[in-house]
Amino acid sequence: MADAEINCSNARLEPFEDGIGLRVGAIFILLVSSGAMTLFPIVTRRVARFAVPAAVFDFAKFFGSGVIIATAFIHLLAPGVEALSSPCLNENFQNYPFAFAFAMITMFLTFIVELLAFRIGAAKAASLAYDPHTGGHHHAAEHGNLARVVSTGAVPHTLVEKNVSDSDEALVKVPLSAAASEILGVAILEFGVIFHSVIIGITLGTIGDRSSFVTLFVVIIFHQMFEGLGLGSRLALLPLGPGSAIPFLGAVAYSLVTPIGLAIGLGVRHTYNEDSAKASYVTGTFDSASAGILLYTGLVELLAHEFIFNEKMRTDPLGKVLVHVCTMLLGAGIMALLGRWA
Repeated sequence: MADAEINCSNARLEPFEDGIGLRVGAIFILLVSSGAMTLFPIVTRRVARFAVPAAVFDFAKFFGSGVIIATAFIHLLAPGVEALSSPCLNENFQNYPFAFAFAMITMFLTFIVELLAFRIGAAKAASLAYDPHTGGHHHAAEHGNLARVVSTGAVPHTLVEKNVSDSDEALVKVPLSAAASEILGVAILEFGVIFHSVIIGITLGTIGDRSSFVTLFVVIIFHQMFEGLGLGSRLALLPLGPGSAIPFLGAVAYSLVTPIGLAIGLGVRHTYNEDSAKASYVTGTFDSASAGILLYTGLVELLAHEFIFNEKMRTDPLGKVLVHVCTMLLGAGIMALLGRWA
């Protein structure tokens, strides 16, 4: 197996120079196309004069949820399995499904990080509870008050809902922690998507065959646009003030990473070998880890929170709910179909 690894690592590279103008132009095409689609839900949600009907935004949101979930399974986990089961790798990788293990580990790590953030956010919210009777901030539980958190604009405020007797168990409701958890969830989602997008760009930049480059380039345009739509719809819904620049910064960061990856790929195209053992280790591990992140955020943050734990899904007409479900399945189906080529 050691010989196989050496042979794979030393596979002959095929340098290319043809179509370099198209490859450079692809950097800007990807930047504009992914940026426009990612910013669309943010602008239409947060800039009043560009507002669109709620049905349009809902379509973007649920379509994007399906895209994110399909990306995790088809565009990350499957390539990760393929890379980490390559005969070029150490024999241990032939005898154990490391791709699934890495995905599972990052999924649980994401869960633990979010759980800790939720608890820390809850404790912080309780410690900052505001009592209008005293005009001060204090820990509501220490004063025997039942507090609830309401959001007004960018700054969540805590108000005392009612007093409870000293013999009653002091309860503190802290929805502020849920808002903090939601922000963290979107941040984790963006991290996973960005991680994946850099690898996509590098892969595209190192393809030597012009025909293969054009095919993959077209597919990646749609891939990044649909994925950007899913990310942008989540950034647009962050519980932040209308003047916050964070959603826009998140969209710009996502729009830049694939063009940057493509530029890196073009820069190392004479030395980088995507068929080498080192490349398989790196891309396989990164893809698998990103898959675990997106599986957690896609299934828990997007699917479960939007459908199972969303009160509107219980009270809205069944037809409307089914439209949302079908929209999500459409996004997943189209993204899965793109996996046929990339």
